[in-house]
Amino acid sequence: MPRLRPLGGLSVNRVWPIPRRRMVGPFIFFDHLQRAELAPGRGLDVPPHPHIGLATVTYLFEGELVHRDSLGCTQTIRPGELNWMNAGAGIVHSERSSDVARAGLSYLHGIQSWVALPRSAETSEPSFQHYPGDDVPLIESGGVHLRLLAGAGFGARSRVQTLSDLFYVEADCRSSAGIWLGAELGERAAYVVSGRVGIEQGEFEAGQLIVFAGHKDIQIRALAASKLMLFGGAPVDGERHIWWNFVASSSERIEQAKQDWRARRFPPVPGDAAYMPAPD
Repeated sequence: MPRLRPLGGLSVNRVWPIPRRRMVGPFIFFDHLQRAELAPGRGLDVPPHPHIGLATVTYLFEGELVHRDSLGCTQTIRPGELNWMNAGAGIVHSERSSDVARAGLSYLHGIQSWVALPRSAETSEPSFQHYPGDDVPLIESGGVHLRLLAGAGFGARSRVQTLSDLFYVEADCRSSAGIWLGAELGERAAYVVSGRVGIEQGEFEAGQLIVFAGHKDIQIRALAASKLMLFGGAPVDGERHIWWNFVASSSERIEQAKQDWRARRFPPVPGDAAYMPAPD
């Protein structure tokens, strides 16, 4: 996995998952699905695959995806909505472009992050939640438009049911606007989806992740109209191991999940019989 490169009081890297043993609050993985143009008849197809010990958090800026899982849930996710899936002891899901999207030219752009579950919930029953865009708290001030996707911060609290003390925010900033990330938020990071921002003496552009070190308040200045994802929270309760789609506090649990998936002991996804082999 890539290592974060220190830059003064910050750490910056263009490609993330977070290196093993390095997390931001409970966030352990962050994937930017950069804007893709899909020709008619084409789509994104991620066949059924397993997860343990984490929550997947899916958020789209453009396009739509159909989520199906082994609990029998089927849900189309569209821009501004939030899918939150607690894998717990084990769940299988697929993510595919909808028939509507495949019918013509379409675009897809979004973020998926993973939140490591606390040890007390690692082997809990899996669950799935979907939240419409109208359920997301909005905070506007001084040229900054914030959507609090999950957790608490900036004077608001999301309805999303989480098992960790965290915050997850989409921020749209006009040029010259500023955002304060207070130390009370815990561990903090910012990902530049588009635009360009200034932090301390550095400038950062689209595709860069900034992980903040220390416990001081941080100001982010928009040097152009910019979109950011802000996230973090209280440190997770101990070390986590990550392998493929599995997260656990013990390597033995990871090994058991590997064996269970290869032996087809995970529950199937109704209506989607495809299978994604685990890596060697």
